Amino acid sequence: MVSHMANYSASLDHVFLALGDPTRRAIVSRLGAGSASVTELAAPFPMALPSFMKHIGVLERSGLIRSKKQGRIRTCELDAATLRGAESWMADQRALWEARTDRLEAYVETLQGPPHAKE
Repeated sequence: MVSHMANYSASLDHVFLALGDPTRRAIVSRLGAGSASVTELAAPFPMALPSFMKHIGVLERSGLIRSKKQGRIRTCELDAATLRGAESWMADQRALWEARTDRLEAYVETLQGPPHAKE
């Protein structure tokens, strides 16, 4: 159980590290519309292809994207399952914090007492 949690945490670390860069977030956003070649993905960015490929490598190692090479063309696609895992973690955190703020709001209301009618 502990090993599974450590692996889950490590994979989330890689996902959030990958998504921490605006170039990589833009790549993930673009791949949300469908697969694309590396050349197509790199076109909007003012960087050399070797630098761009480092971003692709980070995304692949995080599990967010997969690529395959056919001839001279490397095509990338989004791995939605990995993205759903990160989304699930964020939803759990949001629920936790919303519950906490709801309890805080209820506590503050008890301290203030019942609302008084304005005269």
